[in-house]
Amino acid sequence: MRRRSLIGLLSVGAAGLVAYARSASASRIRAFPNRASRENRHEGTEAWRVAGNVSDTARQIQGYASATSVNAGESLDFHVTVAEPQPFTVTVYRLGHYRGAGARLMHTSEELAGRPQPVPVPDPATGLIDCGWPPAWTFQVPGDWTSGLFLAVFESRDGFRSSTPFVVRNDGRRSDLLVVIPFTTYAAYNMWPADGHTGKNLYRGYRPDGSVGGQPERAFQVSLNRPFAGPGSPSWFKLDVAAVQWAEATGYDVSYASSIDLHQGRVDPGRHRALVFPGHDEYWSGAMRDVVENAVRTKTHCAFLAANNIYWNVRVEADPRGVAGRVVTCYKDDPDPAPDAVGPTERWRSLGNDRERAEARLLGVQYNGILHEPVPLVVRKAGHWFWAGTGLRDGAEIHGLVAVEADGRYRALPTGYESKQVLLSRSPYLDRMGRGEKIQNTSLCQTPDGTIMFCAGTFHWPLALVESKFTDVRIQRATRNLFDRMVRR
Repeated sequence: MRRRSLIGLLSVGAAGLVAYARSASASRIRAFPNRASRENRHEGTEAWRVAGNVSDTARQIQGYASATSVNAGESLDFHVTVAEPQPFTVTVYRLGHYRGAGARLMHTSEELAGRPQPVPVPDPATGLIDCGWPPAWTFQVPGDWTSGLFLAVFESRDGFRSSTPFVVRNDGRRSDLLVVIPFTTYAAYNMWPADGHTGKNLYRGYRPDGSVGGQPERAFQVSLNRPFAGPGSPSWFKLDVAAVQWAEATGYDVSYASSIDLHQGRVDPGRHRALVFPGHDEYWSGAMRDVVENAVRTKTHCAFLAANNIYWNVRVEADPRGVAGRVVTCYKDDPDPAPDAVGPTERWRSLGNDRERAEARLLGVQYNGILHEPVPLVVRKAGHWFWAGTGLRDGAEIHGLVAVEADGRYRALPTGYESKQVLLSRSPYLDRMGRGEKIQNTSLCQTPDGTIMFCAGTFHWPLALVESKFTDVRIQRATRNLFDRMVRR
């Protein structure tokens, strides 16, 4: 088995680690044709990985897509800047397993005329940085492309490379699993341009001396009309890539959408057995949450494979040119000048009466802290079907699996729907913010009709599914147990 790095940290291999899953994959219980499995039989390539040779100061080549997703057969614009006028190309890759290579080369543009584009001045009231650059290339996505997570790689003639992700949808078909990529959270963390004086996100911005400030310097609005900082990989993108590659390697029938699609009503839970939220998915509009609440009511399972989900309420708004779904607004602890029917853009747990909109009311658990360092996940309820075939016992420890941020159960916050909750882990950790010992819980809630709401409750869960320093075949098996159960209904 060859070892490969995935965006600096994560390997894209795992063929050997998930080979056992192929013989017992979801194919025997699948209801619809599996286009993703057929797609992954194509030859892969490792050329999709982008080295960090681009900076937000020099801006050798950077770009963004005009939308977070596009239906197969429709077109997508790419907006690109270069440091010096010169030709460049755009190469499009579909991410998946592809026998361990991690992606397939789908299309390469002709040489395009590259021109420098300006860095906008942040809006003085909201901090919004919206590029509004003209399209540099319009790409007509072939109608026969399989839905997936894609990467557009920009390469200048002088050898600099950067990228931006997007989703291709297949709106006309059903699938067992719909994987929703968290672009609203990507936007919230994007600091572009991280140049020492201009960039802002929903957490911080630059002080006059060039140091990174906090709440006084941050933005209240962030735009998707700008590159992702550096070489173009969004914050915690590796979690989403890991989950995508594992699901496709294991043989599930998968299709894809973005969180903007969730917001704009393009996701019908009834067309899928389960909705899968693969990574860090913190920023949610009321419309996004409504879809998931409807999914639980209409017997569509949900799985959240990381932690700190549905934490901030946001508005998803139009950009300055009137294009819907391109601006994420969140005032957090500052006064929101224009709350909508959901309420001000603050923590979900602060909305409603008696914390009725707290994230645990939907998820079963919610964010409870930031870890000082990774700790073991301590197994609980080892006799549950979730842990079947793993060989684990109560109290067994899975090294380093609980990390970055964690979720836990709040006894005073039962789900807002009838369900039976099983806590599959009970992992003590020290909170980095000095709030003492906390407990992480992996949670599975099941309604009387069998609908499952699963929350892993830790950032490292997706990394355990693929070849990485956190790989664990027991987590792979448990996750397969979960997905197989969801696919069976």
